[in-house]
Amino acid sequence: SPPTGITRCILRLKSSFRYSLYAAFAVLSLTGAGWLVADWQKDVAGDEIWQMTAANMLMIHGGVAMLSLLLVGALIPLHLLRSWRRGRNRVSGSIMAAFNAVLIVTAFGLYYLGSEMVRPWMSWIHLGAGFALAAMFPFHIWLGRRDRAREELRPRSEIKS
Repeated sequence: SPPTGITRCILRLKSSFRYSLYAAFAVLSLTGAGWLVADWQKDVAGDEIWQMTAANMLMIHGGVAMLSLLLVGALIPLHLLRSWRRGRNRVSGSIMAAFNAVLIVTAFGLYYLGSEMVRPWMSWIHLGAGFALAAMFPFHIWLGRRDRAREELRPRSEIKS
């Protein structure tokens, strides 16, 4: 029987964990985009509703980000290290890990650094890395599934362990 957290393929995550990751990253992308729109609108429209919407988006975004830290941390032994050892999806996986690291560092900077000189830079880097990760995420999944399908077609004697 496969170890907890993994089904059939050693690199494929258990569906409940996989769907939790998908949901968390979807909520982070949507609340990040929602905050960006509300933040722009509060300056343009000047309505109180946009200020409240921006605050609510940021609150949800921060809460889900904390959950995502746990999920990404669990990915390290369950997925990242095993994939790296098998030589699978190293480039896109490294890009995913790098974007996540940038997001963690810039989120820390946005939350804890009060410098008005650094804050705009942190914000733009955080937004860029967040939207880049959102674009890279489905591509990384597609690459992994494509490689797994190719491996299933190869004779057992040719497959690396």
